[in-house]
Amino acid sequence: MTRSVYVTGIDRGDGRQVVELGVMELLTRQVDRVGVFRPLVHDGPDRLFELLRARYRLTQDPATVYGLDYHEASALQAEQGTDELVSRLVDRFHRVAREYEVVLVLGTDFAATQLPDELALNARLANEFGASVIPVVGGRGQTAESVRAEARNAFRAYEALGCDILALTVNRVAPADRESIAERLTARLPVPCYVLPDEPALAAPTVAQITQALHGTVLLGDDSGLARDALDFVFGGATLPNFLTALTPGCMVVTPGDRADLVVGSLAAHSAGTPPIAGVLLTLDERPTDEVLTLAAKLAPGTPVVSVAATSFPTAAELFRLEGKLSATTPRKAETALGLFERHVDTGGLLERLAVARSGRVTPMMFEHELLEQARSDRRRVVLPEGTEERVLRAADVLVRRDVCDLTLLGDPDVIRKKAADLGIDLSSVQLIDPNTSELRQPFAERYAELRAHKGVSVELAYDVVADVNYFGTLMVEEGLADGMVSGSVHSTAATIRPAFEIIKTRRPTDAGGGAAIVSSVFFMCLADKVLVYGDCAVNPDPNAEQLADIAVQSAATAARFGVEPRIAMLSYSTGTSGSGADVDKVREATELVRRSRPDLRIEGPIQYDAAVEPSVAATKLPESEVAGRATVLIFPDLNTGNNTYKAVQRSAGAVAVGPVLQGLRKPVNDLSRGALVGDIVNTVAITAIQAQPAPAPDRPVRPAAENAATPV
Repeated sequence: MTRSVYVTGIDRGDGRQVVELGVMELLTRQVDRVGVFRPLVHDGPDRLFELLRARYRLTQDPATVYGLDYHEASALQAEQGTDELVSRLVDRFHRVAREYEVVLVLGTDFAATQLPDELALNARLANEFGASVIPVVGGRGQTAESVRAEARNAFRAYEALGCDILALTVNRVAPADRESIAERLTARLPVPCYVLPDEPALAAPTVAQITQALHGTVLLGDDSGLARDALDFVFGGATLPNFLTALTPGCMVVTPGDRADLVVGSLAAHSAGTPPIAGVLLTLDERPTDEVLTLAAKLAPGTPVVSVAATSFPTAAELFRLEGKLSATTPRKAETALGLFERHVDTGGLLERLAVARSGRVTPMMFEHELLEQARSDRRRVVLPEGTEERVLRAADVLVRRDVCDLTLLGDPDVIRKKAADLGIDLSSVQLIDPNTSELRQPFAERYAELRAHKGVSVELAYDVVADVNYFGTLMVEEGLADGMVSGSVHSTAATIRPAFEIIKTRRPTDAGGGAAIVSSVFFMCLADKVLVYGDCAVNPDPNAEQLADIAVQSAATAARFGVEPRIAMLSYSTGTSGSGADVDKVREATELVRRSRPDLRIEGPIQYDAAVEPSVAATKLPESEVAGRATVLIFPDLNTGNNTYKAVQRSAGAVAVGPVLQGLRKPVNDLSRGALVGDIVNTVAITAIQAQPAPAPDRPVRPAAENAATPV
């Protein structure tokens, strides 16, 4: 039977979309096919569904998402009664439920709907759908006692109407009251109570939303600038020196269009980062001269300058009525909302109460969700040497909003802040270090000279070397000032990992996780329904048998660390005893070395790729193998084969390739492709943070050699 979750409220203004988005995130971690149903809908676009569809790549036909519009529902209820209305909506809900493992139901919004007793209608629909309920109560502008009373009343109301209440969520409370409200509600109610503080960035409209609402004309600015949140409004009228002191971070400057001094002064302040502003809004339909606009564009490239026809007073009145909305066009707000939800909701406990059976399929999205959740569970600090690179800054923005890990960016802080301001990115919680001027440079030079003394490296030479961002970042990891490093978006692989070979080096037998003979790599290949691990596709050109065995053992450990049960296939152009030659013999010898050193691991080799992953081929070629047809860790005999295969599968099968993930180092350092997208950087940072977490206790029951050799599937 389809499991459904009904998120509903008791009144307008509860910011329920944060909870709906958070619950959708949880559901998509567990199952592949999640449907959405909104019983009643207003005319016009449904911003939240469009966000869900874009973010979670939903293939559901939008026509099936909605039951009735409010006008139809009101007329139907008036003419034929509530029973007929409910019957119609139940029928439409079940059309969706038949197609999906789980359905997220988005309750009515209490916004001028002309429906009597809307709370009771939501409760009845939830019961008729067989859905568990998460009521949401808004707390903005209320005292702590008022919020607690309203939350208790909401629980009693839905409970009295027979609802199965999963949890109660209180949203938009004053941050100072959050803990006391949560403690009191937890003590008084029999279900989990989650309390989320008010988040100004969610309520702030973007510059694009302001422009649209005021029918403005964009004179300057790019998409990044228009996506900035307007956290405050500063109205210009004073002289420039007095006006500059009134500017606040993220503010929207509102000034008559003929005040060129305030326009230029605001943009100059933004360029200097004192403070970064969201943009400039010009009133009175007055526009600066072309010369002023040219200067403005050079002062703060990308920063929006928007012109509106109205005077300052009606413009102000309209601005203060605007509120930011979650939508497909505001992906950064979605990241903020999810970060807020994940910080203040016990997501593990809520998943248990949802009782949604985990799907046997593992989609790329599910794997990526798990990475972020696992990284967040035990926070680590990751250093990003390429702090001035735009993709790295955008990835840092996502990681901060999602609260995944702590970050250090390397580079000139003024340059980093300037670029971040131009992108509308808040780095207030991120550590910025300039290797050239850092007080760590001298002790790092002394440490590097000590490590490389056998190569004749002096402290003076080391002082120059450690100013390189990759060397500096690697030394931060080595000295425990960061837990891991990710680089390579603008540096070569050699420039990224050479410092790690020189400074961090391979794991010793006494290190956690055991020793490693060499540093190698894997890619997580996220196919449509499963995740495979490919190694080594990035580091070792032609490993010998001993090195190949080490790569197999390390890859199995990496796979297990990230939730992939290791079943190792040692790949060759020959399966079993059907072929011979130096290349096949190398793979056969490596397989035997793994069997002798790690009899607990399931391994098969030599084996061809099709026999490793396709059960029908395996049934013919190796019918008694416990790995053939079910392999999850695929070890390639050389870099040429591995690199070409992963790229062929990535492009031909539409797989998402996450990596390369380096393994065998004492502390984690990972390399990015120079073509890495923002999402690739986010995933790699999450992987690095997980690698830096304490390894779980090994679970290595030793199986008899005979069992390891041939056990029927």
